[in-house]
Amino acid sequence: MRFVRSAAVAAVLVAAGSAAPALAQGQSPTTDAIRARGQLICAVAPSTAGFSLPDSRGVWRGIDVDYCRAVAAAILGDPNKVRFVPSTTVQRFPMLQSGEVDMLVRSTTWTLAREASLGFLFAGINYYDGQGFMVKKASGVTSARQLNGATVCVQPGTTTELNMTDYFRANNIRFTPVVIENVEELRNAFIAGRCDAYTNDSSSLASFRATQANAEDYVLLPEIISKEPLGPVVRKGDDRFFDIVRWTSFAMLTAEEFGITQANVDSFATNTNPDIQRFMGRTGDLGKMMGLDNDWAVKVIKAVGNFGEVWDRNITPLGVPRGINNLWTKGGLHYAPPIR
Repeated sequence: MRFVRSAAVAAVLVAAGSAAPALAQGQSPTTDAIRARGQLICAVAPSTAGFSLPDSRGVWRGIDVDYCRAVAAAILGDPNKVRFVPSTTVQRFPMLQSGEVDMLVRSTTWTLAREASLGFLFAGINYYDGQGFMVKKASGVTSARQLNGATVCVQPGTTTELNMTDYFRANNIRFTPVVIENVEELRNAFIAGRCDAYTNDSSSLASFRATQANAEDYVLLPEIISKEPLGPVVRKGDDRFFDIVRWTSFAMLTAEEFGITQANVDSFATNTNPDIQRFMGRTGDLGKMMGLDNDWAVKVIKAVGNFGEVWDRNITPLGVPRGINNLWTKGGLHYAPPIR
């Protein structure tokens, strides 16, 4: 019996070894389609400052937007070869499932159900968030526990809606949801007084408040009632494209660890640190393993900068501190596996 088991294991290992070259040269239907059309199609939120919002010239800006541009740079060598498709919370998943978009970067929370039942894979986390509540300062409310009998504005089809229901039920708080899909209509309903409170990821609430001329009239309550790891989403079934999106995210974190920035990346070309040589594509053929040029990470950093630069450009203006979104070396949760 011991011999039989050993033989079986050996056979599996031989088979795996013979399959390895084919896997290394595996194709990616999504990547092939992107190259054929010369453009990445990326679903984003329609109007969330700091995450995805067209500026006065119609140019999309935000941390989610920069992630789309980074992937375009890795695959096509040009961060501008992206078509941004605004999507609501209800539209976003069918758009990705149907192939209407290549990837989704839209303040979307990584959950078991979304991976196990919807056919998606989350390729990383670009923002560690948590759900909060906002009220008008004039209400005098200072805690979510004071919202008994309140009306609360919320978007349908979100983890936000479920979290809110669970939190209020657990704390025996009565409430009436005001459910509106379009985020602009939802915010306008809150401003107009149709609901007493507005609940969303705290990052989205901070984004909304930052765009208001009377920002001081709105208060973020202290309770954070959930874990909301947000990140890029792809369809299952194309492992190579998943690898590209995931390691593009890790490249931005790794660059920040190394002190590699958009401005100084070229100066690291002659750096003798073996890890940096691999990052720069000087050794290792790591890009080729994903069907990319070996200097794919350099292209990403030249396009959008490291993660810290992306954060400072898009999130810092909202008045949101890095906190848990810092690197692990600075007390945060962001940690990239070795690029080797």
